[in-house]
Amino acid sequence: QVQLVESGGGLVQAGGSLRLSCAVSGSSFSFNVLRWYRQPPGKQREFVASMTYDGSTNYVESVKGRFTLSVDNTKNTVYLQMNSLKPEDTAVYYCNLVVVRGSYWGQGTQVTVSS
Repeated sequence: QVQLVESGGGLVQAGGSLRLSCAVSGSSFSFNVLRWYRQPPGKQREFVASMTYDGSTNYVESVKGRFTLSVDNTKNTVYLQMNSLKPEDTAVYYCNLVVVRGSYWGQGTQVTVSS
């Protein structure tokens, strides 16, 4: 059974940094796509960043230059480094793994950025 567990969220002041982690178990780390999404309070879930199997990354315009998605294959873990955080980055952040068998989600981790 594939499981994704996010961690690393918390409360941070504007301008600060956080690194989110998404630990993957129950599957080899041969993914098609890895994605981070977020759901701000009272809003729909939105795309944040992705990495395809060939290492290509893509980011929503609002986080370009501030967020970085990376992978540690030795630890089966996906990271989202978030710098220069803004209050509008406040959301529950979810990781998503797409493999041949299907699409899997973590439970989410709360990020709150105070002004």
